[in-house]
Amino acid sequence: MTNGNPVSIIMIEDDEGHARLIEKNIRRAGVSNEIIPFANGTDALNYLFGPDGSGTVSAGRQLLILLDLNLPDMGGVDILEKVKANTHTKRSPVVVLTTTDDSREIQRCYDLGANVYITKPVDYDGFANAIRQLGLFFAVIQVPETP
Repeated sequence: MTNGNPVSIIMIEDDEGHARLIEKNIRRAGVSNEIIPFANGTDALNYLFGPDGSGTVSAGRQLLILLDLNLPDMGGVDILEKVKANTHTKRSPVVVLTTTDDSREIQRCYDLGANVYITKPVDYDGFANAIRQLGLFFAVIQVPETP
């Protein structure tokens, strides 16, 4: 894919059924990258930003984040905001998955830097296509290494 690390897909989704469907569709789209699932925001943020919260643990990682907005412990919008505000994670593409089609919320996610917004129950062909396009996006974009 890129020079260096292959992209890992961080899936933040508390509904196990949805998580399985998403994974199945990612695989069906021909994407074989590692999927690291989290059922809540706290664990996902610990992974992304490390014990010290600085985000340096993600400095060398190539990440694609699939983010459900309705999580048991915090709002996905807060996670999106933190990811895009951190120097080590802000370049990671974020795909927002949610059951709401509230246009204000959608606009807020785009304003905060979300790359794709998909409403659940998703049109799975559309979803697979979005994932494929993000895969191509990774194949052509070299993420500059910070010295």
